[in-house]
Amino acid sequence: MTDLDSYERKILRELQADASLTTAALAERVGLSPSPCWRRIDRLEREGVIQRRVALVDRRKVGLNAQIFAQVKLNAHGRSNLDEFSEAIRAFPEVLDAYVLMGSMDFMLRIVARDIDAYERFFFDQLSKLPGVQEINSTVALSEIKATTELPI
Repeated sequence: MTDLDSYERKILRELQADASLTTAALAERVGLSPSPCWRRIDRLEREGVIQRRVALVDRRKVGLNAQIFAQVKLNAHGRSNLDEFSEAIRAFPEVLDAYVLMGSMDFMLRIVARDIDAYERFFFDQLSKLPGVQEINSTVALSEIKATTELPI
C-alpha cells in the first residue's frame, strides 16, 4: 500500500470526480502550486494508485438499456479451471465486472445489453456455452439507485 499524504488524498478525490481537470486547476483546488501537484500525480500513476483516466459513458444514452447481474456456478470440473473461465469472461465486452465469490456460486457478473432479448441471445449463444458452467442465475436491475466509481478516500 502506498502511503498517501493529505494533498495526495485531495488529488485523488478531485480526479475521481473530474479527471479532465488541468494540473493548474487541480493544483488550485488542492492548495498546491502546479509543479508539486504534477509530481504527486506522476508518482501516483507510476505506483499504480491511479491506474488510468477514463470517460464515464451513460450506458442508456448509447443504447444499453438492460443491466443484468448473473451468478455463475461451475461444475466440479469447471472449478478446477477458474482461470480458463475468467479468461473467457474477459473477452466478452458485455461483461463489465466479474468477481470470484465464496459461497454457493463461483462468479458474479455485471452485464449490459441493448435489451432483454439481446441478453437472452448472449446468455444462450455465449455465456451458457462456456466450458464448466453448471448454473446461471440472472437478475435484471430495474433501476439504478447509486452508481459510482469514486472510492471513499
